[in-house]
Amino acid sequence: MKHSKKLFFALFALTISQSALSAPQTLDSVAVQLNDGIILESEISNMITTVSANAKASNQTLPSDEALRTQIIDRLILTRLQLQTAERIGLSIGDLQLDQTIENIAKEQKITENQMQQQLESEGMSFSQYREQLREEITLGEIQRIQVQRRIQVSPQEINSLVKLIEEQGLKDVEFQIGHILIEIPNDPTSEQLELSSRRADIVLKRLNEGDDFRSTAIASSSGPKALEGGIWEFMNINEMPTLFAEVVVDAKKGDILGPIKSGSGFHIIKVMDTRGLQTQEIDEVKSRHILLKPSPILSEDRAQAMLVNFLKDIRSGDADFDKLARQYSEDPGSGAKGGELGWAEPSLYVPEFSQTLKSLKPGEISEPFRTTHGWHIVQLEDRRKTDATDKFNSNRAHQLIFRRKFNEELQNWLDEMRSDAYIEVFEPENIRG
Repeated sequence: MKHSKKLFFALFALTISQSALSAPQTLDSVAVQLNDGIILESEISNMITTVSANAKASNQTLPSDEALRTQIIDRLILTRLQLQTAERIGLSIGDLQLDQTIENIAKEQKITENQMQQQLESEGMSFSQYREQLREEITLGEIQRIQVQRRIQVSPQEINSLVKLIEEQGLKDVEFQIGHILIEIPNDPTSEQLELSSRRADIVLKRLNEGDDFRSTAIASSSGPKALEGGIWEFMNINEMPTLFAEVVVDAKKGDILGPIKSGSGFHIIKVMDTRGLQTQEIDEVKSRHILLKPSPILSEDRAQAMLVNFLKDIRSGDADFDKLARQYSEDPGSGAKGGELGWAEPSLYVPEFSQTLKSLKPGEISEPFRTTHGWHIVQLEDRRKTDATDKFNSNRAHQLIFRRKFNEELQNWLDEMRSDAYIEVFEPENIRG
């Protein structure tokens, strides 16, 4: 197990340092105890180095070393808690799936994998480091999707209301880039704790209004999900941003600072960093169908892949029909009974490997078998289209906007709950101990 290995190496390093004949020299140390795992001091140092280098490259000022260290520890804690959850439910990204993702990324960038490797090494990152970083990113995306998606319900009434609103008023033709700072309050706070957080929020707001840099202030002060990114969220229109943002920025202008706004998680300060007209008046959608086989103790990975290879051969030769094979064999309960049909959707709504495979296909083309966290697939791209995203909103698009807004809200709730239930002990760094 990942954490057990790290603990072994940390203890091994400590044993070596204590038994050496020369002066003791700590090779690494435990910085955080997190449930049954640990975060090493070297992990914090490496991330500080990375964040500092990125800030220097973008001419971004950073807060004090202590504030930066606190934010990085917080980010590592949340990342590790999610990875622990993934490990607990048996979610793992195998080498085969990772290889396929890298192949798709290279195709998307119109370079070979060798060229990608050379480019990474020229930037100071080994290919093995990149693979493990990508594996972690995919794992985080998948565990968030699995854990958060089931918490979200989008009712027909919500969809109808949004469709009606858009038909009556039209989609707001402005996107906002939001800066967000969260001054956190504890669970079940006392009146003193509430007052302390409120005062902190007022101080932060006063400094911002006096001209302090928002990004640096967010890194130093925010407990929000984008703190290490300077609190900055990507451009969003009001229908897809978290409700808290949408309620206050609807009539705001670029540069406006709003807040503090109290919620269950704390006091929020929001700045409209930038606005722009909608960059995409049309959205790309794909119509596709697939066959899914899920490996199990009865059906091995190799056997599932081989079955799809044979299905593909028979479909291409005309000896079998995609629709009939999907109805007979596909293990996707939603589409199998419909001949594998997934209907029209934005590719980004699918898991990354599925989305990237669809992007690489031409209409009518069927993919080679590929692996996602759901299992082994073959997918056929039936057609592509552009849908007007401003004047003609259908119920699918309305559902997608509501789902994205709720996903961002529920993701933060899930992370907060997971952290409050965890055993966390942060140790004081060796170099500042008495």
